[in-house]
Amino acid sequence: MPRFASLAATAATLILASPVTAQDTPEEVAAAALEAAPVWDGHNDVPGRLRGRYGNVLEGFDFHDTLEGDDWTPGEMHTDLPRLRQGKVGAQFWSVYVPAALEEPQAVVNTIEQIDVTKRLIAAYPQDLALALTAGDVEAAMAEGRIASLIGMEGGHSIGSSLGVLRQMYDLGARYMTITHSRNTPWADSATDEPEHDGLTDFGVLVVREMARIGMLVDLSHVSPATMHDALDVVGAPAIFSHSGARAVNGHARNVPDDVLARLPDNGGIVMVVGLPGYLSEQQRIWYANRQAQEARLEALWQGQPDQVTPRLVEWDEANPTPLATISDMADHIDHIRNVAGIENIGIGGDYDGMSTGPVGMEDVTGYPALFTELARRGYSQEQLEMISYRNMLRVMRAAEEYAAGQSGSPPLETVAD
Repeated sequence: MPRFASLAATAATLILASPVTAQDTPEEVAAAALEAAPVWDGHNDVPGRLRGRYGNVLEGFDFHDTLEGDDWTPGEMHTDLPRLRQGKVGAQFWSVYVPAALEEPQAVVNTIEQIDVTKRLIAAYPQDLALALTAGDVEAAMAEGRIASLIGMEGGHSIGSSLGVLRQMYDLGARYMTITHSRNTPWADSATDEPEHDGLTDFGVLVVREMARIGMLVDLSHVSPATMHDALDVVGAPAIFSHSGARAVNGHARNVPDDVLARLPDNGGIVMVVGLPGYLSEQQRIWYANRQAQEARLEALWQGQPDQVTPRLVEWDEANPTPLATISDMADHIDHIRNVAGIENIGIGGDYDGMSTGPVGMEDVTGYPALFTELARRGYSQEQLEMISYRNMLRVMRAAEEYAAGQSGSPPLETVAD
């Protein structure tokens, strides 16, 4: 047999003998990953929609179908039970967000109400949802075919600057707290407010330390870089970014700069990559800035004459359509975080029902398989996809629980009450 024919025959034999996975399509690799490790999503705002649309009254609300609008708020939601299943979501942090503009005492009350409605929602669908308070609970719920449902607080205003309230929120079921939302708290700087504290105050340091002591995840989405660094300096346990992108890919203040990403391997935390288009597409971010500038220009040219401003702004919009964010944009953020921090430091935090739409092809919670297919197309292995979808977050929560167990002999941190 000629030598080239022998080599060809050997190659054919090796191909046939290769594992099936080596020949799988990106769609098949993604499907296998999500079957083995369904998405653990870091942030979904359904509880806020329940308050805004229904006043937290669940009577008449059908979580099996939220595609239709209603008399209160037209338009569909991004999330319901069939679509969560279609999107291969196995665990979900439900956000009990209340507006950062609220005075702290009212924010505390409203947050408790949002925890209550979230628990009532979970209890109303026992075949599909299960309240999860620990990593073990998450595993047990998923083994039963139910979506593990965790509670995350979005904004430190929700504790009313009280360590006692923080501890009680944990006892009510909250398993992470975002240190700030869109505004500074009295003890921490937000990414989207004027710097006031240069990060964390002394009390803010106590909040972060106490969160870690009791096992509540420290969420650094929405905070300033100085707050990120201050928190990473003192937290001890892994921190999370429940819904953020990479600032090097999109310069929005809500995204994570590289010098913070570089610290995540030592901390053990993760960035759960957000799906909000304005945080994904740099072209869209620049478009928004240009539109704001155009609106300000028109208002200066036509002071006190909104009838002149409005049609001219409409003309500008027609001539300058909004750039669309895509699944590829979201994958670019994942690529960057992998390159700077590592594959072990990536998760998913969609922000559905907290935005008008996700990127093209991921408009609602059904879109996760498309994202994972794109990642597989870029060369991510099934093992790596499983890490991103679920296993990294499971590791982080276990590590936070282990850290808290190691602090069990430490007394609660105390401050003097007003």
